[in-house]
Amino acid sequence: MVDHAKRLIALLASLALLSACEASPVGNTADNSEGKPKASESPPNELLIYTVNPPYFAKEEVFDKQIGQFLKKKFPDITIKHIHWDNPGRQYKDLIAAGTIPDIIFDNTRMNVQRWIFANDLQYDISDLIKKYNFDTTKLNPAQVAQMKNLTPEGKLFGLPYNNNDFVLFYNKDIFDKFGVDYPKDGMTYDEIYELAKRLTRVEGEITYKGFSQNPGHYMNYNQLSLSPLSLTEDKASLNTPEWKKVVDNLRRFYDIPANQFDTVETFATKGNIAMAVATVDHLVSFYEQNKNLNFDIVSVPSFAEAPNSRYQPNVYSMYITKQSTKKDLAFQAIAAILSEEHQIELAKEGVIGPLETKAVQEAFGQNLPQMNGKHVSSIYFGKTAMPPPARAAGLTWYDVPMQNVFQPLIFKESKDSVTALRMIEEQSTKAIQTEKASKSGNTTGGN
Repeated sequence: MVDHAKRLIALLASLALLSACEASPVGNTADNSEGKPKASESPPNELLIYTVNPPYFAKEEVFDKQIGQFLKKKFPDITIKHIHWDNPGRQYKDLIAAGTIPDIIFDNTRMNVQRWIFANDLQYDISDLIKKYNFDTTKLNPAQVAQMKNLTPEGKLFGLPYNNNDFVLFYNKDIFDKFGVDYPKDGMTYDEIYELAKRLTRVEGEITYKGFSQNPGHYMNYNQLSLSPLSLTEDKASLNTPEWKKVVDNLRRFYDIPANQFDTVETFATKGNIAMAVATVDHLVSFYEQNKNLNFDIVSVPSFAEAPNSRYQPNVYSMYITKQSTKKDLAFQAIAAILSEEHQIELAKEGVIGPLETKAVQEAFGQNLPQMNGKHVSSIYFGKTAMPPPARAAGLTWYDVPMQNVFQPLIFKESKDSVTALRMIEEQSTKAIQTEKASKSGNTTGGN
């Protein structure tokens, strides 16, 4: 403990000296010219953590329980300051305007890194820090790390994963029992689940029992075949392909079962008429709280026959060190501590699916949550996470293709065939990309 304190004091002293002697942080390739975000002065023993996602960090007590208390115990001489995204007043643009640049950012990797961190020149490659502190990234979920590396074609690593809000298949035992159908199991394919869905979709009196439901946007965005909605080489969308048609047709057949038109999966607990629904793991708690009499359990998500035992692509919130931080070493040590098995076990007990999937972590999952008692939580770790699409070529425009629109409204309301629906979203998205490029042509300072 004494040696740890001495090392920490020496580290803080060196960081303070570097801050005084250098115009920009070590490893900062950006010039702090006008228009670029600058970090405000803060005490050398303070870490400023900005959370945008997970959204539950809006409750300070949740952040303190998962992050704050642990870091305070691990680094007793450090003050942890936390700011959560709030609308308005605490958005990226507000912090940048005030010169309050955080040391660590927690945010959604697929959605917000390009949109906010890159656009505001906050990104920082932590590869050198990984080598310096001998941090072994191979112990982490490889698909989650790949999603980070695939943000740029150079494979730079701008952050490390924190929490993957993965998907599982929920099923209502009472409906299966009512119709004498065997419960689903881990590792089933979509073909097998489809056969179950046909048997479980029935109309009895005023009740319509629906065999299967799923959010089409999630299904498409996190597809298990690792398809990208954007071209990897050109500034356009890429959806009008045989591979994407296969993905659409696979889900469409469930919707085409008579009387199985999809409800939102959010009604799984409240209406009680859906036999199976794919939803995020956090619904283990919310479904229980909505209907404590609901007799349900979970198994792994169904997979394609050509990609057996595949989970969905990462739906991950990650931790990023900002380019402007003057405490990069301390920030990385904090991130490394959060990713230690010691803390990953504690997070797993609270229902957090971290990137470390050791046996001890898996066995700890949900132990502190009575809502998960008796549930088949081991299914959460069944199979392997599907890899994200490869990195796109340098300089291409990022755009969040509205994948949910392929089904709603084009298929669900307008009955477009799959090829037409994909082509329409591809054309609309490509047009939006070109508009985005044109709007940025005169803007060299980045978005906010």
